[in-house]
Amino acid sequence: MTSTSTTQSDPWTILRLLQWTTEHLKKNGSPSPRLDAEVLLAHARGCERIALYTAFAEEPDEPVKARFREVVKRRAQGEPVAYLVGKKEFYSLSFNVSKDCLIPRGETEHIVVECLDHAKPILAAEPTKQLNIVDVCTGSGCIAVSVAKHLSQSSITAIDLSPAAVTIAKTNVEMHKLSDRISVIESDLLTAIPDNSVDFVLSNPPYVSEAEYATLDKTVREHEPRMALVGGVSGTEIIEKLAAQAAQKLVENGWFICELSPMIADKVEGHMASTNQWVNITIVKDLARLKRLVVAQRRPI
Repeated sequence: MTSTSTTQSDPWTILRLLQWTTEHLKKNGSPSPRLDAEVLLAHARGCERIALYTAFAEEPDEPVKARFREVVKRRAQGEPVAYLVGKKEFYSLSFNVSKDCLIPRGETEHIVVECLDHAKPILAAEPTKQLNIVDVCTGSGCIAVSVAKHLSQSSITAIDLSPAAVTIAKTNVEMHKLSDRISVIESDLLTAIPDNSVDFVLSNPPYVSEAEYATLDKTVREHEPRMALVGGVSGTEIIEKLAAQAAQKLVENGWFICELSPMIADKVEGHMASTNQWVNITIVKDLARLKRLVVAQRRPI
């Protein structure tokens, strides 16, 4: 390891490690090389990232440097940082993650925002109401936990088809001390939920088409679970099945809030309109102005 401002004999201080690693990860295609370097070094050192800034002159001991070299090597080969450190932030909360679940993404936070916004008028009209909410394809449980943290008058069932994902979600529910309000179960979509029983169905389901999957960045294709990404040949298959179930499980005027790909947004919106089960169908855009959610209200019977 050499750099333009140091020689090989200079100590490998925290600052030097960060500088060298940033350049190395940049050359290997990381879109956020400095952030990656800081997160990985903090992980290897067992400290918060902010603590690195007061320790630039320190030289880590050999065990720390060995741990750091290993995760940097894996990151340079394309492994996501979240899997390397075993956690990811979502809606300003920390979540355990593993290769058994998707890495939480900022776009998915829009589901939480829409749920909280639509809950406000319901609770304003019925201040003592307890909202029953289902989070389908929960993965790490980040949606369920985030909603529960900000919506005290809620009882949430978090569902996933993957037993391994259910295990991860349970650890996050327990970590955030929400086991009394969130139940995590294994189920194929909404089959375990009684009809006419929930106020909100939330989901970030598999929605990538087979064609789109082939174009995804290799860090996603090679590391994140395929079953949590691919929604079928067209990408709409699971959403359409879920929407049909949701129309049965929701109470009258209950809300369905579902993430989708911008590539299938218009098709999903058209399909839901054609079923005559929904009113107030809206496509919500994310911060990049891409169509990201479908939000719809169950038609009154």
